[in-house]
Amino acid sequence: MKKLYRALCMTIAMTTGAAAAEPGSVHADEWAAYQQAFVQQGRVIDIANGEISHSEGQGYGLLLAYLAGDTDGFAAIWGFTTAELMVREDGLLAWKWEPDAKPHVTDSNNAADGDLLVAYALALAGRDWDRPDYVDAARKLANAVGSAATLRWGGRDILLPGAFGFRPEDQADGPIINLSYWVFEAFPVLATVAPNTDWSAIAQSGRLLVHESRFGPLQLPTDWIALGGEQPAPAAGFAPEFGYNSVRIPLYLLRGGDREPVLLRQFVAPLSGETAATTRVETGQAIDPLQEPGYRIIGAAISCVLDGAPIDPALLTFSPQSYYGSTLQLLTLSYLRQSAPHCLGGSK
Repeated sequence: MKKLYRALCMTIAMTTGAAAAEPGSVHADEWAAYQQAFVQQGRVIDIANGEISHSEGQGYGLLLAYLAGDTDGFAAIWGFTTAELMVREDGLLAWKWEPDAKPHVTDSNNAADGDLLVAYALALAGRDWDRPDYVDAARKLANAVGSAATLRWGGRDILLPGAFGFRPEDQADGPIINLSYWVFEAFPVLATVAPNTDWSAIAQSGRLLVHESRFGPLQLPTDWIALGGEQPAPAAGFAPEFGYNSVRIPLYLLRGGDREPVLLRQFVAPLSGETAATTRVETGQAIDPLQEPGYRIIGAAISCVLDGAPIDPALLTFSPQSYYGSTLQLLTLSYLRQSAPHCLGGSK
């Protein structure tokens, strides 16, 4: 086990970043269907969650618009984001916007994953579309995350889920982290536009924490993890579940360039086939079935990348269902087209 851990550390140290995110890896018809289902005048709508909008959704929308090569759609989503969520004095985005509330922002705390997704998409679009204003906005937002939502802890640089509520002084078992907030593909790009923060060190800590945060019989992380003890542990006060947050951890690893079995293999079972489900980690019992293609394609992609297993063709056809599942499906399809085309069979 010690040899395996040392090998993992060496693999992480040599990881330089993601495969390039390429416009065109989300097809125009897929993006049009996604927009029709979930985007109105630049607002990305979480239809299964009270039709709210949030910084995560705006970030996903920007990234998908970039991957589809849609400059106008990107501009519309960024316009809503700046007008409605850029309300904090520290340069971070408020995370929650409700259509029927006045004011619409009902929780002004930030969500670091949303901030990172937005900054990453802006950096990509600014670089490739000759938009220095996008690059400048990416720099400012990434620097704000680095200043307000990172922490040196236990000899590592870690990412906090938000500027407030997750530090050791906020939680008895803190700091509290959420590994699904580590957008691994973003860190090499952000390092080029906002080098004040050591994004490489944050990426390395995230990969090591994925390896260390294995709980229960299925050896899965919980959504919320406490780092206040000698070892990572499920955070007190949060449901001890491998939940809807954590299902995207292996996708972020894949998109970040990782193909290391020791990081990925434990995610295959809860994200594959008819038994795919969120999971109570202490017992390994299933909670909510994950039957949308957007969840199951992640497990299928891991199996193909690691073992060459064919992917069910039904998972490769996009038809919008929930906002979140649809987003994950498009990001997985984008990854397969860019980095593992052999997994697509006859599809492209």
